Amino acid sequence: MNIKEVSERLDIPKEMLRYWENSGLIPKVPRNDSGYRDYTEREIKWALFVKAMRNAGMSVDSLIEFVNLYRNNKDSRDAQ
Repeated sequence: MNIKEVSERLDIPKEMLRYWENSGLIPKVPRNDSGYRDYTEREIKWALFVKAMRNAGMSVDSLIEFVNLYRNNKDSRDAQ
């Protein structure tokens, strides 16, 4: 699914999706043969999660920290 379709489906601006990808909040989106983003359900589910957390008031910095901990399978208590 291209970025326009994802943007419309999730009601998120395309620029926001690009920002979330560039900041590591969603995984790098695979590209098609023409170099355009080709979202899979994996990236879409991450975008839905990030959208829900942002709507709940979680800051981008806190989300980045959370996502990094999740992806590295680290217990947040170890960071203290």
